[in-house]
Amino acid sequence: MRLTTETRGEHHVTIPRHRPLRVGTLNAVLTDVSAHTGLSRDELLALLFS
Repeated sequence: MRLTTETRGEHHVTIPRHRPLRVGTLNAVLTDVSAHTGLSRDELLALLFS
């Protein structure tokens, strides 16, 4: 599955659609998104799960 945002410039993230999603894969996705947004990984997690 490919997700795209145009916030802070165009950015694409590809996420596998199989279950379960491996922890390392999830970590890589979160790291990629946090780098694009300029947020720390902890700040991103707080926004996603608060």
